[in-house]
Amino acid sequence: MNSVQPQTRQVPGPKHGSEYAELLHVVKEAGLMRRRPVHYAVKGSLTLLAFASAWVVFAVLGDTWWQLFTAVFLAVAYTQIAFLGHDAGHKQIFPRRRANDVVGIGLAGLVGMSYGWWVGKHNRHHANPNVEGADPDIDIAALAFTPRQSRAKRGFLRWMAKYQAFLFFPLLLLEGLDLHWSGIKAVWHGGLRARWVEATLLTIHVVAYLAAVFLVLSPGKAFVFIAVHQGLWGLYMGCSFAPNHKGMLTLSKGNQLDFLRKQVLTSHNVTGRPWVDFALGGLNFQIEHHLFPSMPRPTLRRAQPLVEAFCASRGIGYSEGGLLMSYGQILRYLHEVGAPLRAEDARKKGRARSH
Repeated sequence: MNSVQPQTRQVPGPKHGSEYAELLHVVKEAGLMRRRPVHYAVKGSLTLLAFASAWVVFAVLGDTWWQLFTAVFLAVAYTQIAFLGHDAGHKQIFPRRRANDVVGIGLAGLVGMSYGWWVGKHNRHHANPNVEGADPDIDIAALAFTPRQSRAKRGFLRWMAKYQAFLFFPLLLLEGLDLHWSGIKAVWHGGLRARWVEATLLTIHVVAYLAAVFLVLSPGKAFVFIAVHQGLWGLYMGCSFAPNHKGMLTLSKGNQLDFLRKQVLTSHNVTGRPWVDFALGGLNFQIEHHLFPSMPRPTLRRAQPLVEAFCASRGIGYSEGGLLMSYGQILRYLHEVGAPLRAEDARKKGRARSH
């Protein structure tokens, strides 16, 4: 594995503007940019069938603690639907934007998200991965991804930054609720192309979800069901997206990296068998996905060796590793970012004791 040491810096880029065009030509010649309608028809049908079946089982089981297994299954189904929404947002399913948007809005409504808000946020991330001040995915109040961010923390957020490596996975349990809340705020404030459609779908989702849960389950079981379902959905979503860039090279605004190097050096692939592709929704091929966002998910695995060989021929670092190693890299990096704060507090305590 060729790894990249995480750091924030200005990096001069090469002047070879045609390198990305060369790589794009290679993958197009291999037929990897062609849409895969049959794959998505089968994948989408099976995912929606699993989603609907989970709610049928929920209604049949009734008021029992066995419903917690339904909550776990629904957390998986929600995430798989979100993966399909992600593909639609990148125009991977259909050639035209409108068809993808219709599908994406519908899928987002099933899990209680705003498609328009998420696409806008995600496109900003793709344009500036790990660029401090430009990438919304590293602008999170509860975490610090660069030394500059950690120094800016105050109060309780500063305490969280000190111990963020220990808090990282517990915080992901709240990711599902944050996605719901962010969607509600987005449709409330406006600015979305399909604002009223999304507002209607979000309202239906919230009302139908709460009505179903509290009509079938007693209040105590209902609250536990919601906590398990939403918590595990958030954890699954967070664990799927976290290995992609966290712990990789971070950049400042105005960096001189060309598109090819900016996307490759800030991204990390998770290696593994095809079951990893299913579990992570193809996001395990993050380098290839960032280079070719509209490449259909099922062709990413075929593109990977082509991209890796191309990067090797150009001397471009290509980061990849197993799932557990990738999570370990994230936690080590977060711990290192919080180290100066812990050291500063230790010095303050030492001076206080000496007086």
